[in-house]
Amino acid sequence: MALDLFNDYTMTIDGKAETAAATIEAHNPATEAVIAHVPDASREQLDAAVASAKAAFPAWAARPVEERQALVAKIGEVMQEHAEELSRLLTLEQGKAKAGADWEIGGSIAWCGGIATQSLPVRIIEEDEHRTVEMRHVPVGVVGAITPWNFPILLAIWKIAPALVAGNTMVLKPSPYTPLCTLKIGEMLRGVLPDGVLNVVSGGNDLGAWMTGHPDIAKISFTGSTETGKKVMQSASSNLKGITLELGGNDPAIVLPDVDPKQMAKELFWAAFQNSAQFCCAAKRLYIHDDIYDELRDELVEYARTVKMGDGSQQGVQLGPIQNKMQFEKVKDLLADAKANGYEAVLGGEVPEGAGYFVPVTIYDNPPEDARVVKEEAFGPVLPLMRFTDIEDVIARANDTDMGLAASVWSSDWTKAKAIGERIEAGVIWINEIHTFSPFASFGGHKQSGIGVTNAHEGLAEFTNLQTINTRKEPAVTIA
Repeated sequence: MALDLFNDYTMTIDGKAETAAATIEAHNPATEAVIAHVPDASREQLDAAVASAKAAFPAWAARPVEERQALVAKIGEVMQEHAEELSRLLTLEQGKAKAGADWEIGGSIAWCGGIATQSLPVRIIEEDEHRTVEMRHVPVGVVGAITPWNFPILLAIWKIAPALVAGNTMVLKPSPYTPLCTLKIGEMLRGVLPDGVLNVVSGGNDLGAWMTGHPDIAKISFTGSTETGKKVMQSASSNLKGITLELGGNDPAIVLPDVDPKQMAKELFWAAFQNSAQFCCAAKRLYIHDDIYDELRDELVEYARTVKMGDGSQQGVQLGPIQNKMQFEKVKDLLADAKANGYEAVLGGEVPEGAGYFVPVTIYDNPPEDARVVKEEAFGPVLPLMRFTDIEDVIARANDTDMGLAASVWSSDWTKAKAIGERIEAGVIWINEIHTFSPFASFGGHKQSGIGVTNAHEGLAEFTNLQTINTRKEPAVTIA
């Protein structure tokens, strides 16, 4: 039977379809229309999913890593077979334009192939004729994965692929705002992965809290807001389970005076506004040298006027809506605060009436450093531009935040830009580029932007425990 991605959404528990007594509505953020009802898992169903993952763990962990790698690569191959439908479904539930949805699905497929080439070899620390000391990575057990609504598929794969390659089993919970693609991926992998290796359950905040405190989940991998991440960390402490937290950011971008504003405007626009700025590592504070500030500001506004916002399923649309009403109201509140304080919006600033969670591209002209639109992560298409003249001053301003996810520096002299970037307190620094990712390069935040990393060997190791084996080669002494 052909897979229908647009109807009949069920959870996957122990390789089988599961409904639930209660359901959650899924909405199209461009129209606010209800597009589906999905299961709202009970605590008993979560327990069943965890028990299934726990039962599947010994056999999965014992499989040769080459077999686990091959099955993770197979996940990408199965997704490729349904790539066009997944992209359309992603736009329907998340709101992003077709190009963004294609990028996310394509990236997810590529990630499966990239992570499937990785492994963590045994390290021999000491070896002679008398003894051997080796360090090895062993899987932790059942991983609980909780994913966000901005990149629901890519960030799920960032967890699934390394966790499974490392030998763990998983219970995966998508955001209640974007559950559809994730549930369908669980469905399409039934029979591809052994039963219980990947369980997909849907539900609201209660389900997330049950997972983070569950005694049989050994690790939580969470992507979301810093405030929620703190709650995850607190709950996970109940049985000292491991955590990887990829949290919010308020990423600075620093533009030096030696760039051409006309050439830079397009790239800096998308650095800030890709996915309608619902991007943890979007450029959220743009510091522009005073020598080129006015010209670059005007070029940004001029380019922004050419970008079409609307229903992501419509041809020509480049930016979609805010994904959900909760975030929509937060962004509206931020705009209201800026208006009340008299900050000048050179573009946007007013939310139109009508259906859909649409916030127009909004650019503020040099608001004060203590403005909410500067201090807070908008997670919507709102960008403050700030002037600077002194490098030491702008580095201090860039670092004056509790966040430290990513940053970028832009200059015609890349060595000068790199020297500045090395002084920014963030986990990822881009020089004359932004939003380049790789399964072979680690990604993670400093300060309150997270704990641990994803991707690369370091990200794979996050899903393991270190074990040291000390072996004395002489026979054990027998005592009579």
